[in-house]
Amino acid sequence: MNRKLIRPNFGEIKEQLGRNPKPPVPQELSSVSQPAVELTPAGRTTDPNAPSLPQGMGSPRRKIAPPEQTNAESFYYLKQMQSKTPMVIVLQNDEKLRGVIEWYDKHCLKINRVKEPNVLVPKHNIKYIYKQDEEPRIRRSRTGKKDDSASPDVDLPLFD
Repeated sequence: MNRKLIRPNFGEIKEQLGRNPKPPVPQELSSVSQPAVELTPAGRTTDPNAPSLPQGMGSPRRKIAPPEQTNAESFYYLKQMQSKTPMVIVLQNDEKLRGVIEWYDKHCLKINRVKEPNVLVPKHNIKYIYKQDEEPRIRRSRTGKKDDSASPDVDLPLFD
């Protein structure tokens, strides 16, 4: 059994069956009514005025642009709202608001806070947001303190 993997063009099939393909249109008639069109070896037509693909590009398809809206922001807010995750919202002036996101829309977030009034925060005023659990721990530096490992000035008696 011999199968062809490459699809032949229809002109070759018609010649094998004994039928003649359509006669070519004379050049003077085609230039008046239509722009000049070339036939490729595969039988496809190409427009000589069309921009050519760079060498090595086999497919004339263009890459599809990514969508403008990925809905990642909505997914993140919904996930945090459903789990009632305590969040920290850092504003443009470096003020921090702590609370749970109650709802959001295109322009603002509503934050429920403990022992403080709820607040509506415009999104353009938010610098960044993170989960309260991921808040960095403040480490105290020992630069201002005396070093405890230094030997004391007082002599202590040694017991044998």
